[in-house]
Amino acid sequence: MSNNLYSSYLKRALDLTASVLGFLALSPIFIILTIVIWIDFKTSPFFFQERPGKDEKVFKIIKFKSMNNKKDAEGNLLSNRERTTKLGRVIRKYSLDEIPQLLNVINGDMSLIGPRPLVVLYLPYYNEIERKRHSVRPGITGLAQVKGRNSLVWEERFALDVEYVENLSLSLDIKILYWTIQKLFSKSEVAIDQDEFLDWFNVYRKKQWEADKTSKLS
Repeated sequence: MSNNLYSSYLKRALDLTASVLGFLALSPIFIILTIVIWIDFKTSPFFFQERPGKDEKVFKIIKFKSMNNKKDAEGNLLSNRERTTKLGRVIRKYSLDEIPQLLNVINGDMSLIGPRPLVVLYLPYYNEIERKRHSVRPGITGLAQVKGRNSLVWEERFALDVEYVENLSLSLDIKILYWTIQKLFSKSEVAIDQDEFLDWFNVYRKKQWEADKTSKLS
């Protein structure tokens, strides 16, 4: 089977089949978490946020909530760590907040495996090579997540995303799925608050982009 045939046709068929079966299998957990989170937060248990998908087309990613909206005395939101609830920490530890994303896969906005979709705010700051990560559907898990996760610096993450796009194949997806399952059951992986890394990336890349722009004008 050619990689082009897989990426163009078979990958989507496998995504749809696996995500439907997976969602049905996990539906008891989905229902229980929906009820428990609703009681804990006293509001909708789902978190929606716009993310860039294939060809940078924006879609709304869906996750289970793990943080509240508590603010400080000045009305500013507390840090992500401070707003993450006890239940939220458990949900994140076992990646249960990702279960609703199976609906994104069923809808065709995401794939089971691919570069993780970051926030729309960062679109102007990718260089041309990094933009290749948007030439495929974003994934629930990906090569960067199984090859270091939050311990990687951004350049390393993007390099792995591009490596995935350039080598996309059934065998690579099977390997990533296997490594993902290993990570889920491994206690050695420490999940660092990714949102804080995203904030750091935003500042770092924006400064880099502005510096490049200034040098071209001078």
